[in-house]
Amino acid sequence: MMIETLISSKTRIKLLLKFFLNSNTTAYLRNLESEFGDSSNAIRVELNKLEEAGMLSSFSEGNKKIFQANDKHPLFKDIHNILLKNIGLDRIVEKVASNLGDLDEVYLSGDFAKGKDSSIIDLIFIGNELNKSYLMELIDKSEKLVKRKIRYIIYSKSEFDLEALSDKSILLLWSKD
Repeated sequence: MMIETLISSKTRIKLLLKFFLNSNTTAYLRNLESEFGDSSNAIRVELNKLEEAGMLSSFSEGNKKIFQANDKHPLFKDIHNILLKNIGLDRIVEKVASNLGDLDEVYLSGDFAKGKDSSIIDLIFIGNELNKSYLMELIDKSEKLVKRKIRYIIYSKSEFDLEALSDKSILLLWSKD
């Protein structure tokens, strides 16, 4: 199912991806205008609708109105999951996590973690003695399923430093715990 059949506004879809994939994402109108290449009026209308519905919250920073997803909204998790399904990440992670070895966590990084649609999905795998040939086989199958390229990096538990990546947008997709 393509999300475009449910939601006809391309601007609304871009905003949902931007804010609901990673709830830490913040943005303001001019910033969204340059990122999306849409008119500020179309973006403003959609931002206002989402804010009135309680799905986005906002705060002022100087003369800028900054928007962020309202992760307390009753539909937040559902929208987040629909977006993951639309991208195909739910299938990738389920397939990969099941038989990979001593996998601890899988993170999404890159454009999707920042809430930007992309033809490339960036994943970070944390674990020890992972079956790399099996992972490559699964990545190959998953790329065909989701019609996107998948880049990945593997860290052992001792190598991975979440704080070192704090300047980058990353989103926990799966955890053993």
